[in-house]
Amino acid sequence: MVSIKVTNDKVKYNSDNTVLTSSYTYQNSIVEQKGDIYNVKPFTREYEFNVDLKVPKTGLLLVGLGGNNGTTFVSAIEANKQKIIFNNKEGEVKSNYFGSVTQASTVKIGIDESGKDVYVPFNSILPFVNPNDLIVSGWDINGANLKDAAKRAQVLEYDLQSKLGSTLSQYSPLKSIYYPDFIAANQEDRADNIFNIDSNGKIDQSNKWDHVETIRSDIKKFQSDNKLDKVIVLWTANTERYSQIIDGVNDTSDNLISSIKSGHKEVSPSTIFAVASILENVAFINGSPQNTFVPGVVELAEKEGSFIGGDDFKSGQTKLKSVLAQYLVDAGIKPLSIASYNHLGNNDGFNLSSNEQFKSKEISKGSVIDDIIESNSILYNKELGDKVDHTIVIKYLKAVGDSKIAMDEYYSELMLGGHNRISISNVCEDSLLATPLIIDLVIATEFLTRVSYKPLGSNDSAKSLYPILGYLSYWLKAPLTRKGFQTINGLTKQKQGLENFLKALVGIPISDELRFEERL
Repeated sequence: MVSIKVTNDKVKYNSDNTVLTSSYTYQNSIVEQKGDIYNVKPFTREYEFNVDLKVPKTGLLLVGLGGNNGTTFVSAIEANKQKIIFNNKEGEVKSNYFGSVTQASTVKIGIDESGKDVYVPFNSILPFVNPNDLIVSGWDINGANLKDAAKRAQVLEYDLQSKLGSTLSQYSPLKSIYYPDFIAANQEDRADNIFNIDSNGKIDQSNKWDHVETIRSDIKKFQSDNKLDKVIVLWTANTERYSQIIDGVNDTSDNLISSIKSGHKEVSPSTIFAVASILENVAFINGSPQNTFVPGVVELAEKEGSFIGGDDFKSGQTKLKSVLAQYLVDAGIKPLSIASYNHLGNNDGFNLSSNEQFKSKEISKGSVIDDIIESNSILYNKELGDKVDHTIVIKYLKAVGDSKIAMDEYYSELMLGGHNRISISNVCEDSLLATPLIIDLVIATEFLTRVSYKPLGSNDSAKSLYPILGYLSYWLKAPLTRKGFQTINGLTKQKQGLENFLKALVGIPISDELRFEERL
């Protein structure tokens, strides 16, 4: 295992090396614009951070345990834990966590004496949960055990399924809630494992507060039975339609609680799971594009001091789009249109063939370039209504299964009336791209719950980070942000912010590329 020791006066450890305390000077500038004049006022703020270095025994509850992502996630954990070697048509494959930032990427921490960059594994900078140690369970509207669910998903190689079969058969999902109005009608046949059924065998949505309490009981039992220090809940179930934001219904936490108790039709299953998690002080992450975090949920998280993160996994096509759009705009090239087409054949695609669910995905995919476009007023004049013509199409095609086919065309304006056209075809093995994101989101979330801070020199007690975990944005298409702050979608900015935060916590200077060592 790699070990890092930072030698400076900004870091110190307590007597038993279980708490790291570091100081950091944050620098930025307040800019005031008056016509063509920009008045720049640099400022600094000094903070003290505390990191609990004890890695807790952590459990993960997946909503959608029996879906493609859920079965692939559990299979990945078990395959790596058991160090399984299996065969595909190309030969032997050793189980690994490729695609995971926390498990398979590196971070630059400085240079050696010759000026060469030095990189270390991402997960060596500070103590993180090992994914092999996660205890996993969850809910699903379908009751199939994970051996049968993995066979149905058609994601994993046959040899790997065979070697994991006896292990996966021991995983069976808890009963979940099913509100038919929120997911596509074509999912009804799968819904054989639900608890909101009345004495007449009908779906009961009259008192959704009972559903909150049932989920809270499931969380408590899972934590108690497995003697866990911490639990995280993550939604990787079907994409829901958007909930209407209605004054008096879901606009405040009190109104939302009242609406849940009255069984209001605009309270979604994902919101029920979020509320239950918040009330249990359990972090909740939304990996799908619907607006789970209505204003009342965010306010409740703030009141309870519970952590939330979302929305929608950023895996293949959208991640590439956030990089390519940033490259074009930063290069002074003006994208005029971006056309994105997908077809896929897994159950996610089947659910998205319904218009209401597709709209949720369209919104999350469409917002990924917003802040990038906003960053360049030379290319895009707000007063003239300049914007990118951005079109997104998703089609269900059963034959391709979990191999999502993504085709994009970027049509841009060059100098003197010239044009540039970039066309990309991207075949994404959907669940094998999404599963590493789940790993990273869970591990990063758990870690961030162990960080506290206060102004340097203050006598106040250190407080936890803000409930919306912005550092998760690297893995999410439509990241939540604190009210009044700009959402950042640019992938490079997101990754740089995450890495710099970790470096600041251990006293490593954040990276710049001035390269004075070679230029002075």
